[in-house]
Amino acid sequence: MTTDGVLDMFEEAARESAENAAPLADRMRPRSLDAFTGHDAIVGPAAPLRKAILEDRLFSAILWGPPGCGKTTLARIIAQETRSRFVQFSAVLSGVKEIRAVIDGARADWQRRRKRTLLFVDEIHRFNKSQQDAFLHHVENGLITLVGATTENPSFEVIPALVSRCRVFKMGALSEDDLGRIIDRALADSEKGLGRMDLVLEAPARDHLIRTADGDARTALANLEMAAFMATAGADKPEGEGGTVRLEDVETAIGRKALRYDKSGEGHYNLISAFHKSLRGSDPDAAIYWLCRMLAGGEDPFYAARRMVRFASEDVGNADPAALTAALNAMEAYRFLGSPEGDLALVQAAAYLATAPKSNRLYAAHNAVKKVIRETGSLAVPFHIRNAPTGLMKEMGYGRGYRYAHDFQDAYAPQEHLPEKLAGQVFYTPSDRGEEAVIRRRLEKWRDLKARAGEAVAEPADNFRKTDG
Repeated sequence: MTTDGVLDMFEEAARESAENAAPLADRMRPRSLDAFTGHDAIVGPAAPLRKAILEDRLFSAILWGPPGCGKTTLARIIAQETRSRFVQFSAVLSGVKEIRAVIDGARADWQRRRKRTLLFVDEIHRFNKSQQDAFLHHVENGLITLVGATTENPSFEVIPALVSRCRVFKMGALSEDDLGRIIDRALADSEKGLGRMDLVLEAPARDHLIRTADGDARTALANLEMAAFMATAGADKPEGEGGTVRLEDVETAIGRKALRYDKSGEGHYNLISAFHKSLRGSDPDAAIYWLCRMLAGGEDPFYAARRMVRFASEDVGNADPAALTAALNAMEAYRFLGSPEGDLALVQAAAYLATAPKSNRLYAAHNAVKKVIRETGSLAVPFHIRNAPTGLMKEMGYGRGYRYAHDFQDAYAPQEHLPEKLAGQVFYTPSDRGEEAVIRRRLEKWRDLKARAGEAVAEPADNFRKTDG
């Protein structure tokens, strides 16, 4: 065996020894793309990064995503699959001196063993401009393949010259299904996981582990390891006889009680009902409470936001037209910020909607119109408000008798716009609350003018007569 082979063997032995003493989250890191969970758009069967890794034609990249989504694990898999020398350091603890040492090592390793260096920089956004500049030349000439990991938007936190030399991959938080698979794998793995303990994880305990991890695999596995310890601590059982990890064990390990909330069952509908009725009842305290209960229980924040958008039209309506804008702005603010910062935007919208004047008159008008359409079918459009783009259609009477509103006082022309069968029908009757009270007075004036006009043709006021014919 060559000297290099002996060195590789000792490195592998040392790595395995360290892994056995490592926390569960570190031991359970997958070592191949096939074992990697989630992010199919990045490393799935047809993804360009996967193809580059398997063909050993790797390029420098920046992995952007929240904590525990798999950035470090993916970087290690890249090094393993491409048989590169893997060097990792944190931007929090390292500076230009350490960067230069890595560059010197990469140059020596290439000259001695023709082995490329994959440099993984965790939290690369923590490097200042001069530290990031130190990578540029060596990334460009291919001496190192840089894989940077960041939780911040690289467009703002990484210098443009470095971003332009890297492919940026956006990695989102792991889904609940992904976290469930990771937890189940750790329970079954007898070599690196908890398989030798023969544990049974109760469903409520599993759900609580997944929910409180908030898309972070490292958190899920750390909490599982602690819960397993709590479940078996003091138990005088030989290896293999197992134990049961209950919800109480997970709550003790995490230090946080599980809120009783079934997102797909009665609990879900009870809480959203309580939230909606609190908004309608103009009770901001209760509305904020039920909203926060839903969020703490793991409800999708966008579901709550969508319900508020609907509420703004259904229960506030034109009594406060700004309510719809407030609800939509809250949804967009949450989309921009995420949790926990974006939660406050949802709370703000809930308080606004609860304290806004209420009117369901638009909701009632909508239902009334749908009912009439079902009963009357496709009634013809009156000739005077039809479009007349051709001479033939004008000869047939299309558009004849139409009164242009801006030719009349207050830009209102008394004329019928509904089908003949529905002439005079009123669907929308504004309330006397909020802005709708103003709309009501305006409509009452217009409807009175229309009723008094009857069949007579009102002449346009001179000051408002069209000048273009």
